[in-house]
Amino acid sequence: MERPLEGKVAIVTGGVRRLGKGMALAFARDGASVVINARASRDEAEKAAAEVEAAGGKAMVHIADVTDEAAVNQMVEAVVAKLGRVDILVNNAANRAEAPFLQMTYKQWRDILGVILDGAFLCSRAALPHMVKNKFGRIINMGGVSSHLGAPGRAHVGAGKAGIVGFTRALASEFAPHGITVNCIVPGRIGGQRSATSGQGIGHNPPVGREGTFEDVSSLVRLLCQPDNGFVTGQTIHISGGLFMP
Repeated sequence: MERPLEGKVAIVTGGVRRLGKGMALAFARDGASVVINARASRDEAEKAAAEVEAAGGKAMVHIADVTDEAAVNQMVEAVVAKLGRVDILVNNAANRAEAPFLQMTYKQWRDILGVILDGAFLCSRAALPHMVKNKFGRIINMGGVSSHLGAPGRAHVGAGKAGIVGFTRALASEFAPHGITVNCIVPGRIGGQRSATSGQGIGHNPPVGREGTFEDVSSLVRLLCQPDNGFVTGQTIHISGGLFMP
């Protein structure tokens, strides 16, 4: 079986469930060693790591808050010390709690933007020197369809995910000469069990008539991260079954 990511190392933040775990499993099937990051859920992270190894990849668990600069730097240092390199980074960690705008506190606003934007900044800044050194890297930033469609109660999420689009383009432009691609994936309405804090999101199905699956998203992400796919960068790609058509 072809394993195009054999020898590569991928870090997936928020990798313990739903899309994060789905992408981690896809990388494992392609032969990568996968680092499962979580803020606190070690038990869930260990279970996800066991699934990664069952799928054919090596797994490493690292508990770290992506908004903590020292913790992020320590995570990347630990990954390089144990696995030797960092090739792929998926900035997937996010909070998606909902709040009516006039009842939204500044702390709620900052908490959401902190994970989405500060987390992507800190993780990318820590990983990129290793990618530059190896003249290869793939960064996937996870966007949000509510930032394109609009959704009540999600001003903080929409602002953060819209910022991720600009962040993606800036990094793609700066690091293209180093063999590094940076793309933003925007999932639509994805099925499966949701966490208690995820909110309702978009309440209707797309034109294809069904919710998306984790595999719908991970199948494209894995292609973007393969070594022979170095010409797609700076793009915002919607995987939404036509829910949003740019």
